[in-house]
Amino acid sequence: MEMQSTKNTYVKELKKLHRKKGRQDQQRYLLEGFHLVEEAVNSQAEVVDILISPRGAKEWAAWIEEQALDVTYVSEEVMAAISEQPTPQGIMAVVALPRVKEMRVKGKWLLLDNVQDPGNVGTMIRTADAAGFTGVFLGEGTADIYNLKTLRSMQGSHFHIEIQNGTIQDICQVFKEVGIPVYGSELNEQAVAYDTVEKTDQVALIMGNEGQGVAKEILAQTDANLYIPIYGKAESLNVGIAAGILMYHFS
Repeated sequence: MEMQSTKNTYVKELKKLHRKKGRQDQQRYLLEGFHLVEEAVNSQAEVVDILISPRGAKEWAAWIEEQALDVTYVSEEVMAAISEQPTPQGIMAVVALPRVKEMRVKGKWLLLDNVQDPGNVGTMIRTADAAGFTGVFLGEGTADIYNLKTLRSMQGSHFHIEIQNGTIQDICQVFKEVGIPVYGSELNEQAVAYDTVEKTDQVALIMGNEGQGVAKEILAQTDANLYIPIYGKAESLNVGIAAGILMYHFS
């Protein structure tokens, strides 16, 4: 049976998941598009429901039949009402927010201080995954990773590496107590060129706000602050690009 009314109570509840408060209240989030839905299933995330429109059912009928999951069939109108995409693919998933796990204070970590753009956050998490980092620590003010724009940018990488939330200053102290070097990113006379720093198997690398950079009180806690030389006339690099260069230096 196909759900056809956009005024259905379930549809209204799903639309609330576009906001952080709705996600926190319901302890679930939305994924859009076949790739992300498949990634969630393959990663054994807790998929609560899969939403399929006629278009999606036609394209992924065989895959749907293989899954031992709850499926809700919806009209194209309902899919469009729930989706944030101009042209929905016809498949979405409702996924439970993961339970908070104890952080592994070892390996290579990317720390994000007040990085507000969802696309930048998603790109850096995806790059951390590709670079073999252990996890990403989201400091205060950083965009919610379950924002649909962040999810699209991550392309499922949040299923592959550890994601933690908290206060950057507190976690920096923890890293230093166990002997893991902490590096900030900054462009001033005290900073050192990133490629002069020895590569290590364990590291904590901090990237900051798009406009303000890493907060001064956090930079004061680091072992050193790194910069990337700029040879052209650009004033700076996008934070996502800079993070990629620095992470691959330590990979």
